[in-house]
Amino acid sequence: MFFEGSEKKIEVIVTPGCGSLRELGKAFWTEMVASANAEILSSISNEKCDAYLLSESSLFVWHDRFLMLTCGTTTLANAALRFIEQIGSDNIAFASYQRKNEYLSHLQSSAFADDLERIRTLLPGNAYRIGHLDSHHHYIYTSSKPFQAAADDATSELLMYHIRGEAADYLRAENQSAAEIRRLLTLEAMLPGFEFDDFLFEPFGYSINGVCGERYMTIHITPQENSSYVSFETNLPLEGEHSQLFARLLAILNPGSWDVIGFNSGCNTQGFPEHLCLGSCALQTEQGYNIDFSHYQQLCHEVLIPEPM
Repeated sequence: MFFEGSEKKIEVIVTPGCGSLRELGKAFWTEMVASANAEILSSISNEKCDAYLLSESSLFVWHDRFLMLTCGTTTLANAALRFIEQIGSDNIAFASYQRKNEYLSHLQSSAFADDLERIRTLLPGNAYRIGHLDSHHHYIYTSSKPFQAAADDATSELLMYHIRGEAADYLRAENQSAAEIRRLLTLEAMLPGFEFDDFLFEPFGYSINGVCGERYMTIHITPQENSSYVSFETNLPLEGEHSQLFARLLAILNPGSWDVIGFNSGCNTQGFPEHLCLGSCALQTEQGYNIDFSHYQQLCHEVLIPEPM
């Protein structure tokens, strides 16, 4: 019943003269998703964004950029290379490729170093590892072409491990429903104004995309008890009415540990469960992205049951 929830992620911004990526059409994106060994399940759109729910995670397309997440044993680097070859490297203003360490990395068809070598042949850039090698860590590549990020170009990621409690039990139970999962996560209350598109996998697993204007959110849940993983990502500013968004999700899913990654987005730990920060890292790129990474663990991470001998 194992499934690799850890995700790979690519984001590409094109030059102003490239035209709107949304005009490329669904057939273009269907082929690109297929090159990563995934497929489009459904989609929603508004005046700013097209959001595709995939068999393994999500794809978001705006006029000047796209963001694609894939999990499992997908080959996201293939999709990245296909896009660059189709559009032309001269039309790429900025690109980033992010890959989290996997639970079972030997099942993957490539390692980050392999992906990096291939991407760099078309688009030179710099790469880093954030986090301890023997714990949860992430690899990040950014293109090195001249580019300056907009001041409001920010994303925030919350990655949760070993979820527990009522919501976790339901996510592992039989006879689930997408509506009940949305109720447990209180998404409509936390994100008013968003349009949602979700999918419940068999026998386990849940994905949801949401869009509101140019804002997006996505959640992917792999609930299997020994390797549970939940990712949440958004470009909403985590302030004002959304300042407690991460704290609310942590309270609902009760993970033993979690990562917070911000791109031009600071971390507000108010409302978090009692925790230790096991490590943090800050990285500033030449293109104006301040990347912050922190790994947290609850004070009482695990209650052990004595085993009779």
